[in-house]
Amino acid sequence: MRNTIYTLMFTLFLVMSQSCTENITVKQTLNTKPALFPDYDETVIPCNIAPLNFKILSDDKEVAATFACNGYTFQVRGNGRQIRISPSDWKKLLEKAKGDAVNVTVARKKAGIWEAYLPIKIQVAEETIDPYLVYRLIEPGYELWSEMGIYQRNLTNFDETPVIENHLTGKNCMNCHAFCAQDPNKMVLHMRATYPCTILIDGDKMEKLNTQTEQTISPLVYPSWHPSGNYIAFSVNETQQAFHISDKNRVEVFDKLSDVVVYDAGRHEIVTSPLLFSKTAYETFPTFSPDGKTLYFCSAEAKEMPKEFSKAKYNLCSISFDPATRTFGQQVDTLYNASGGKSVSFPRVSPDGRFLLYTLSGYGNFSIWHKDADLYMADLQTKKSFRLGNACSDDVESYHSWSSNSHWIVFSSRRIDGLYTRPYIAFIDPKSGEASKPFLLPQEDPDYYERSLKSFNIPELVKGEIDKPAYQIAITAKKEPGVNITFHK
Repeated sequence: MRNTIYTLMFTLFLVMSQSCTENITVKQTLNTKPALFPDYDETVIPCNIAPLNFKILSDDKEVAATFACNGYTFQVRGNGRQIRISPSDWKKLLEKAKGDAVNVTVARKKAGIWEAYLPIKIQVAEETIDPYLVYRLIEPGYELWSEMGIYQRNLTNFDETPVIENHLTGKNCMNCHAFCAQDPNKMVLHMRATYPCTILIDGDKMEKLNTQTEQTISPLVYPSWHPSGNYIAFSVNETQQAFHISDKNRVEVFDKLSDVVVYDAGRHEIVTSPLLFSKTAYETFPTFSPDGKTLYFCSAEAKEMPKEFSKAKYNLCSISFDPATRTFGQQVDTLYNASGGKSVSFPRVSPDGRFLLYTLSGYGNFSIWHKDADLYMADLQTKKSFRLGNACSDDVESYHSWSSNSHWIVFSSRRIDGLYTRPYIAFIDPKSGEASKPFLLPQEDPDYYERSLKSFNIPELVKGEIDKPAYQIAITAKKEPGVNITFHK
């Protein structure tokens, strides 16, 4: 009976070109699902995502696929082993499939006979994802690189455009782009080495900031915007990089000193507290709560570096903040105590304030090279934390960000080859905080990730397109004298 159903479902009318068609009749059903890359089976996807093009991991010369949900069906003939979906057909399918599942049945032609695999299922959520993803592309090297840039990708299609590329700014380093409440018109990014500065964009206003002060150990580093847009929390870090002779973690990046400060964008001042600014602890990775009244951060007892790098374990902490007076609370609360356990990095609160997503690894705070790094979720209502099992793998899961509606996360993972970081997207259950099986950011060419020699760094979801011309950012960095910020005592 099951074979009969699949045969009827897969009597395909496949478009080979605009003027040539072929009727395909399946003669046999295989008792297995196809091996695909990327693997989209049993994933949950947004209803506004670009087509999930894929390839079949087999030696079959001729393949085809049918996509079906709620009476709407279309078929795709393979280009070699690749299945590339028409954007118009895909958009219609997602409209039909909101809150339901798409069945994808792959067939192959073997010895002159078409055989159908068991169908795969893709759940389509009613919730959309923010339409743009911003990330840095860079070779996964350690000291040497020549080209890098910050790019934005339209998630509803395959359009990728540069925000700024370093050939415009003397081949320098650029990093740490961050946004206020996923607003593409309110952002910061850093330039390092040549033309060192922080660029702040606020609507039509663009400022060059000189952020080194006599009182701080470095220019401003890891940012997090206050929801009001009036403040940005930063760390200041004296960081060192080292290499293992024989260790599964290739690279070690550690702080020799670090503190947390808050930048007042209106007064061009930074403020802090002795609880965030001390020589006895390493404070880093600040992030504001959505109501702006709490500042979360990571903190570890200072160690002798690099001798005791593996003993540096970071707690997840919080302190109150009053935006009206720019003052901090008198005590630090610890949400996760790393004593005897693992170490915290990259805390990020969901925009609805319900969950806090963070990374845990064996030690340290720069977990992007730690193979044991996994994603964890803290429920801020119940105060319970748990590993995001569906989202984790046997390799690195590290940096992450939330969608503006709190339903989606995007995170970096090295799960494919242990070397390159790629962006994965997962749906977050609004009640439990659990993640769905994640899916790899879709590309127009299913072979893209095999051919690309770049890692995706700091994937950030935003609500629209950044419309500032790259040359304007470059000219501001190169030509403007910049505003010197001050340390408020």
